[in-house]
Amino acid sequence: MLAKINQAKPLVHCMTNYVVANFTANGLLAIGASPVMADEIEEVADMVSIAGALLLNIGTVNSRTAEAMLVAGKKANECEVPVVLDPVGVGATPYRKNIVSQILDEIKIDVLRCNEGELASIYGATWTSRGVDSGDGDMDTIQVAKEVASKYQCIVVVTGETDLVTDGQDIIQVHGGNIYATRITGTGCLLSAICAAVLAISEQPMEDLASTLKEYKVASKQSGEELGTFQIEFINALQRIAEGWQ
Repeated sequence: MLAKINQAKPLVHCMTNYVVANFTANGLLAIGASPVMADEIEEVADMVSIAGALLLNIGTVNSRTAEAMLVAGKKANECEVPVVLDPVGVGATPYRKNIVSQILDEIKIDVLRCNEGELASIYGATWTSRGVDSGDGDMDTIQVAKEVASKYQCIVVVTGETDLVTDGQDIIQVHGGNIYATRITGTGCLLSAICAAVLAISEQPMEDLASTLKEYKVASKQSGEELGTFQIEFINALQRIAEGWQ
């Protein structure tokens, strides 16, 4: 799937957080996509209207960017541009939860890309949040993911040791990966952006998203165990897969 993105080179409008913006842009460029990071409310509607997909990532959301996300999301719906929501740390504070609720109420999203803790918060399951990390709790993740997908009429992608993709009925599980990917910033946020790139070109999104998750896990396995060089090697691995070096 990364090779298909490399051929199509979709424009992905990323409204993301400042912690990961550079890594996200470089990761998209590595697979041949074109990133744009516009979040000024005066231009987001114009920008999303020419994009292949829109990413809404609330990692460092504030009142200005939240309003801009709503404007961009509504314009994306109007233009039939697919939308990916990454509800980073939604369970950490009431402010985040309120913003995610507003996005889900006012914007038709196509993919919700989250970890287990974020899924639990959106669903309303009991879960102990640790900031923006997944945290701890006990729930039937597959069943909850299906219910959330059905409620919002979207595909839910839950990432972790085993990734899940569901449209509310079917479920695909993807195994593998590298634990060191969880010890640097940005791997989940970049994945959400790549999911947006998939939606920009896909005619069978569930299958293509699952294929992308598998390639993403392969790239992480190839990136070593040294945190200082992990991001560099990860970008290199994504490029190799996208350009067909392996």
